[in-house]
Amino acid sequence: MSITKPTARTLISNDLKEAERALDEALLRQAELFATMITVRRETDSAPATGHEALLRLVKSQQTTLAAGGELARVHGSMLKIQRDVLGYEQCPKGQPMAEKSLESLESIAA
Repeated sequence: MSITKPTARTLISNDLKEAERALDEALLRQAELFATMITVRRETDSAPATGHEALLRLVKSQQTTLAAGGELARVHGSMLKIQRDVLGYEQCPKGQPMAEKSLESLESIAA
């Protein structure tokens, strides 16, 4: 199966956009869970240490997800460089999460 370069760009762009949205969604869900855990602990008059280990693990999960977002930004920057080298331009399609970022700023993230 052979696809054109512009089609490949669109496929990669769509999947990258979905991956970026999924990470954002995961961060939001984890933040909601954190807030719920604290609220429930407070509203049930539980001891302050109740669930502390689980909260620490959730915070570590959030840090890992945030770090994954940084790595995905580096992927995005690398893909823009490939697009520039192969197709001769560096813009993200309109409406894409990083469409307003310049290649230089993304390359600095990728470094």
